[in-house]
Amino acid sequence: MHKSGFVTVIGKPNVGKSTFINGAIGEKIAIVSSKPQTTRNTVRGIYNRDDAQIVFIDTPGVHEPKHKLGSFMRDAALKTLNAVDLVLYMINAVEKFDDVDASIIKQLKRAKPKTFLVVNKIDLAKDIDRLSELIDTFKSHHPFDGVFAVSAKDGTYTKLLLKDIIQAMPEGPKYYPEDMSHDRGQSFMIAELIREKVLHLTQQEIPHSVMVTIDAMDEDESIEGLMNIHASIIVERDSQKGIIIGKGGKMIKRIGTRARADILALLGVKVYLDLHCKVEKDWRNKQRILQAHGFKEDVI
Repeated sequence: MHKSGFVTVIGKPNVGKSTFINGAIGEKIAIVSSKPQTTRNTVRGIYNRDDAQIVFIDTPGVHEPKHKLGSFMRDAALKTLNAVDLVLYMINAVEKFDDVDASIIKQLKRAKPKTFLVVNKIDLAKDIDRLSELIDTFKSHHPFDGVFAVSAKDGTYTKLLLKDIIQAMPEGPKYYPEDMSHDRGQSFMIAELIREKVLHLTQQEIPHSVMVTIDAMDEDESIEGLMNIHASIIVERDSQKGIIIGKGGKMIKRIGTRARADILALLGVKVYLDLHCKVEKDWRNKQRILQAHGFKEDVI
């Protein structure tokens, strides 16, 4: 019997959703950073084995939006709830239950699929009694179909969770080819890898207001095995552009160097990466720009 299905991973920003999915897939299909709201679009990671295929949906962290992009991110996450076979509600083992959790659980109560509570980052939880109280608090607000404690970073107990996820799946076909690990195209993945380096290398002022676009990508006509990629880092203010470029262009060069290494691993060919920084004031509130860069309504 072959089992298959869709599993959405939902939770507040920075609880480890992308780290868990990358570990489950065994491949980096979603960027990660210590900055909240790293994930902006839903990304599908495909876990394959002979008797099962699980399509994990990595969603943006649920938060109170402060701009149109934030509303898109929140809605993109919540819209997955009734379009899957199982919901993993991931929480941080060392954070308290708050109003955002209450709001998410309110949505879970309206959802039809089974829901597992996944308590991540147990490697940080030193007070077992406090952790037990946290779990009891969540259980008192919703009748979860299963409760699991894991460390996505270390891989602790994630295989056991995968086993239970597969058991919860219905009998079904392979929705994607076995050699496919995600559903996003190369341009999307390359833009995300560049954005990840911006998140890692810049200060708090930058992360939430940065977007990366791929302006052109083609094979070099004169050098065999070389891919030319021209990309733009979009920010909202001139001061942010100065930070991205850095003194003497040092920062944008560092971003390009680190991104190029990951892009080479992704594409398997040499890469010429041409990066520029542009200012688009208040782009996160401009519907035209959001739609032009892929922030559209999407069910799963």
